[in-house]
Parts: sequence; C-alpha cells; structure tokens
Amino acid sequence: MSLNDIPTLPVAKKVPFERTYHGDTFIDSYEWLRDKESAEVIEHLTAENAYTEAVTADQQPLRDAIFEEIKARTQLADMTVPNRIGDWWYYSRMVRGGQYPIFCRVHADLEGDEVARYTPPTLTAGEPLEGEEIILDCNEYAKDMKFFALGTFQPSRNGKLLSVSVDDSGDERFEQRFLNLETGQWLEDTIPNVFSGSFFINHATQLVYLVPDDSWRPYRAYVHTIGTSYTEDYLLYEEADVTMWLGAKMSADRSHIVLSSGNSEFSETSIVPIADVHAPLRTIISRDVRIEYHAEPITIVGGVHLLIQHDYNALNSELVLAPLPEQTVTTREQLDEYVSEWVPVIRHSENVRVEGFTLSATHLVVTARANTTVRLFLAPREALPVQLRKKKPAGITFMEPAGFDEELYTTDVLRAENYSPVVRIAYTSFLTPRRVYDYFPMSQILVLRRETPVLGGYDRANYRAYRDWAKASDGTLIPISVMHRADLDLEQEHPLIQYAYGSYESSIDPSFSAMALSLLDRNVVYAIAHIRGGGEMGRQWYLDGKKDKKKNSFSDFVAVTDHLVSKPWVDASRVAAFGGSAGGLLMGAVANLAPEKYTAILAAVPFVDALTTILDPELPLSALEWEEWGNPIEDKDAYEYMKSYSPYENIRPVRYPAIAATTSFNDTRVLYVEPAKWVAALRETIDPSSPIPLLKIEMDAGHGGGSGRFTAWRERAWDYAFMLYNLGITK
Repeated sequence: MSLNDIPTLPVAKKVPFERTYHGDTFIDSYEWLRDKESAEVIEHLTAENAYTEAVTADQQPLRDAIFEEIKARTQLADMTVPNRIGDWWYYSRMVRGGQYPIFCRVHADLEGDEVARYTPPTLTAGEPLEGEEIILDCNEYAKDMKFFALGTFQPSRNGKLLSVSVDDSGDERFEQRFLNLETGQWLEDTIPNVFSGSFFINHATQLVYLVPDDSWRPYRAYVHTIGTSYTEDYLLYEEADVTMWLGAKMSADRSHIVLSSGNSEFSETSIVPIADVHAPLRTIISRDVRIEYHAEPITIVGGVHLLIQHDYNALNSELVLAPLPEQTVTTREQLDEYVSEWVPVIRHSENVRVEGFTLSATHLVVTARANTTVRLFLAPREALPVQLRKKKPAGITFMEPAGFDEELYTTDVLRAENYSPVVRIAYTSFLTPRRVYDYFPMSQILVLRRETPVLGGYDRANYRAYRDWAKASDGTLIPISVMHRADLDLEQEHPLIQYAYGSYESSIDPSFSAMALSLLDRNVVYAIAHIRGGGEMGRQWYLDGKKDKKKNSFSDFVAVTDHLVSKPWVDASRVAAFGGSAGGLLMGAVANLAPEKYTAILAAVPFVDALTTILDPELPLSALEWEEWGNPIEDKDAYEYMKSYSPYENIRPVRYPAIAATTSFNDTRVLYVEPAKWVAALRETIDPSSPIPLLKIEMDAGHGGGSGRFTAWRERAWDYAFMLYNLGITK
C-alpha cells in the first residue's frame, strides 16, 4: 500500500467537559465520544477502523498465515462427549464449514451396571450416530444474524422440551425461547431481556430466570410457567442494592431454588422450596454480618441441613455442615452462636483455598487450590450424616483421582448430578490438550472419554512449560508460567510476549492453546505473570492487589518483565505485553509506568477510563465495582488513589511503545468509549516520536469479540500479528 492509499489519521475533536469531585476538577476533552447514537461518533469510529486497517495492511499476510495454522491444527469436524440427561445422550457436533455447533441426541441404554449405563456412545468425527436426532443447528438458526451467542441450552429430563436463550447483538441480553422436542416446533413463549443462565423446575413446567437492570446487573429473579405470557411471571426476588449481583441456581439435590446476592467482599444466600415457589424466602446469614459464604441445602439425618463454604475467621474459606437456622442470622453475636452448631468438613488452611463444592449421587466433590493449582477432592456422602451425629470432624476421608501428575495443570468439574454416580472432569495443562474423564468414585475408576485432537503433528515433547518466580519491589515472590520450544537456543536472545490479568481473584490457570503454538513455533517466549489481584496464591493474594493496594498488580507485572529480561535467552529490546478487560487496565497502567520496557502493548476491551466509569453508578456494573476498586464518590482517598493510576488520566509526554486497543461497539462490560477516549488522549499527549496508537473496533460484537470460531481465530490472529510484527517477526 502506498502512502497515498493511507487515509488521514482520525483526530477526535476536543470538547471540554468538567468532572469535579472532592475539590478536584478534571477536564475531559473526549467524553463526547460516549454518545453511541451520535452519527458523528459512528463516523469517527468508522474512520478509526479504516485507518487501522490501512496502516496495518502489511501485517495481513502474517495474520492469514496464523489463521491457517490455527485452522490446520483444529479438527474442523468435531464433537463433544455426550452428557446423559434422563433417557437421552446429548452432544454437539462441529462441521467443517460451520461457525457454530449442531446439537444432537440419541437414546440411552437403560440396562447394565452403573459403568455400562453411564458409558456414552462413541462418536466419530464427521459421522452421525445411528438414531441421531438433530435438535438445534445453530448455523441454520444464526444464518441471518451478524452476531450469535447461545446462553442457556437445557433439555428437560423427560426429553420433551428444550430451553434456549440467544444473544443476537453482543450486549449479553438474551431472548429466552422453548422448543418442543417431540414436534420440532418452537413454543409461542418468548421472554425478552434475560440474563444468561436459566433452569427448569417442577418437571420442566416452570423456568427460573434472571433479568438485568439498565446497568446490566442481574437484579430480578422470576418464575415463568410454560405456556403463559412472560408478563404474568412471578417475581421471586428483587435485589435493590446496586452494589450486589444476584445469582440463582437449583440446589444439587433439586429441592430448593438458591438465590445469592453478593459482591467481591460479602454475600447473602436465601432458599425457597421448589415445590412451593410462593413460600417466603429463607435467608441464612444476612449481608449485614459482612461475610462471604455459599450455602447448599442437603437432606440428611431426617431433615434439611446446609453445606456452607464461608470465610468467617477463615480467609481461604472452609466447608462446614450446619443445621438450617430457625431465623436469619443478622448480627455477629448471632453468628457466633450459629457457628457453635457447625461441624467442620474441611478446616481452614493458610495454604489451601477452598474454591467450591457440589454433590453427585454418591459423593461430595470439592475444588481447592494449593500452590496455584486447582485440585479435586471427593468424599462419600454417606459419611456426612455420621459426621453430623458425632458433632466433630470424623469419618470424612477425601480422595483424589490418580494420574494427574504434571507440574502445572488444571482440573475442573464439568458435571456432577444428584441422580448420577459419575463425576465428569476436565483436565488440561499448557502441554496437554483438554481431556474429558468420567470418574466413578465408588469403584475409583477413571475413564478417559476424549482428548481434544491437535492436528499437524503436534508433539508435546517439542515444548516446555514450567514455573518461575520473580521478586516484586516489596520482596514478594510472583509466580510466572513460562513456555517456549524445547529446542529454543538458550544461548541466544529471543522475543518475549507477557500476559496477565490480575483482578477479581480470577486465576489464569494452565490450559492448552493450539493458537499459542503459532507464537512458540516462531521462537517466542510466552509468559503468564500471576500478579497480585488474581487468586493463584489464595485469598490474601487477591486482597493485596485490590482497592488501595491495586498498584501492586502493575509493579508486579513490571517486576516479572525485569526478571525475564535478565535471562540470557530473552531480548530486552523485544518485549510485548498483552491483557484484556481488567487486564487492559493493567496494560494502560504499565504503559504509563514503564513505557520504555515494552516494544508493543495490546490492550483488549481495556478498562482504561476506570475512574470516570466508577464515578457513574448508572453505567454498567459501576456500583458493583466499588468493592473491587473503592468508592471514589464517597471516599476522597479512594478517588485520589484511583486517579493516580487510572490510565486515561496519567498519560505522560514521553515515548510510548506501539499500542493497539481492540474493542466492541456492543460491549456491556467495558464500553467502547473507554479505549476510544484513551487512544485519542494518547495521540494528543505522548512524544510525537512514538508509534501512532491504534484503535480497532468490532461494530457487531460484544465483550468477547465477534461470534463463531472462525471469527474468533481471525481476531486472535490479528492480535498475534500485531505483537509479532512489532517484535520484528513478519513471517
């Protein structure tokens, strides 16, 4: 492309807008870009896309090559492991040219022992099973949609009805629909503006669903009776507190609806019997007590009891058995009395973080994190009533599936049902493609059902993945996951791409990525910095990277970079940084903190105008964020601390690396306006010798980008190509 073909650099006009809090006035020249309905805003964003496309056109061959590599490693005609629901096996297929899955089912065998009855049919890629029924072809359903995302997909246990919710714009507001699986006809019932996730109750005669408010916070739970208008639905609960997120699920024993309201610091759980949804809700422990807990009803010893995971005097959480309190616990004094009735199942540990639990027909299944790695532990349900009668932690012996022996791996519970003896487990690592196992804990049989195929001759022996540690500025050791080719010449310097997230206690756990092989095969060192603010090292790790300690996340990231570039095999002059959403805030903060250390920074859907967003509780999720970042409206110290690191307010007039911000017009979590304003402010402020910051915006997508697997691969190829090209790798 010649210089004459490159469009003029879009320059956002400046319209001064004053923002005053706590005696501090900030002049925001680009707030006008927030008006999503403005033709001028649309024109500006369109011009930004055209400019980015033009100036990165020479990266297109590299993008195409990476896309084809990803495609060549992927079995295009693929399938999932069938799940048994009632008398049917349900599964999905991908066909070679399809963007989306095709959902199918076949009859299940009702004869034989538990292993035989819960052994799924063997699927062959590209070949239908005998007796297969196609129940939903998402490619056909979405053929006229610019965007398609499936929220709920739940067949009823009697096999007669399917619940489906669909987002057709990317704003994560779904339309709920129902398909008669016997006739293949859609019911007239439709429910608009539903939050993702809903579930059948009472033999699929009713559906429980959530509705988001204007700020995209789920705040109402309804019960819909199949065959009626949604305008007649019963309001089960409304969460009026704008700082609390409402969740709803069915208890594992299918006896109660469990409603939970919470934020990142405390929560409240209420239950109501499924048999009588109009009964008064029973709240277990009031939010006023300010503890974080999850309660699950379980019927043992002749009545309803509770399994409670809590953090009361137990920072990393513990799991207890408890009676159902006669009335809501509303004070710390009442809580102390209630605690005296608790029987420990898993005691608190400073080194092990209890992350969750569920129940199968025969076992209690617990997920816990130790030394960054999530592991699964199981104990027979029959031991619980014994423990409850003894009123002491006796009779519980936890076992762990054998055979998971890599240094860095991730296990997760895919499925555990009250009516099934099988616990379905997912296992993966940086080197092992995702495996699906069925575990029969009564006989301790672990059966590999499937390993995701990686085509093109992938050999895990060609790659290395291991743990390293960097020392932060305060002496804290920061874990790092490092990956590179096994034959990498460690006597030579190589480019580095460093990724992190570091917020909301979210952990970046080991997982296999066929896409990342395109980086490693180009002799790039790929590293994940497990910085404070995440959850890899337990609850304290998270607390040390939030609110008035948030800057630890940023300095940790830079410390990891410094540690890695001290290696003789990392080129300090070729380092790229990559992060998205809250990790995009990290990218913006790191760009301001240490721009000289990075060659390129890619910020995906970046939360870079954090202070402006948190100051407006009417914006999506803002009020909920006060427990994560602090409340700058009420707290002057929180305002000043946030302003001292918020990327938009702290751009410096020095040379910055090559920066690209990618976003989506319909994103409801981080609005497109944040990266749009940030890029405009960067261009205005940074040293003119810097590469021009770029904005790439998907006009028909949401927080996760465009829909469909090919679209996702092309977007990742764009990201990789941008970083590689700026690291000097063009082929």
